[in-house]
Amino acid sequence: MIKQILAISGKPGLYKLVSRGNKSLIVETVDEQKKRMPAFGADRVVSLGDISIYTNDDNEVSLASVFQSIKQNYDGKAVDLSPKKADQDDIIAFFAKVLPNYDTDRVRVSDMRKVLSWYNILINNGINEFESKEEEGAEEGQKATEE
Repeated sequence: MIKQILAISGKPGLYKLVSRGNKSLIVETVDEQKKRMPAFGADRVVSLGDISIYTNDDNEVSLASVFQSIKQNYDGKAVDLSPKKADQDDIIAFFAKVLPNYDTDRVRVSDMRKVLSWYNILINNGINEFESKEEEGAEEGQKATEE
């Protein structure tokens, strides 16, 4: 599900991929308005499924896994911490709780705020499945071979 959710550079909020047009993507806002618009090749569009967070052990954790961790820590509810108004120390403490081994040198507070904001947008609009069943099965299989 998260692979169909897009972030567009320079535009606030998140967008859901609706279809592909001629030289553009047709996207819909992930909010109550459900406004549709084209996203062109000049727009920097990235799927949330392609985003990873740096960790200290030279691995990267997928954004879906971070969202899943937030969901577990907050019982599937939106986080009551405001990404815009919260103190920097509160944001860092929040992120350390959900991803304790994040790389403090490469993950900026602005990135943490964005993750928190995106999570709240998704939860408030009924999107709470972050990892597909295929991804979960692949991760479990990988863990079994490592042991």
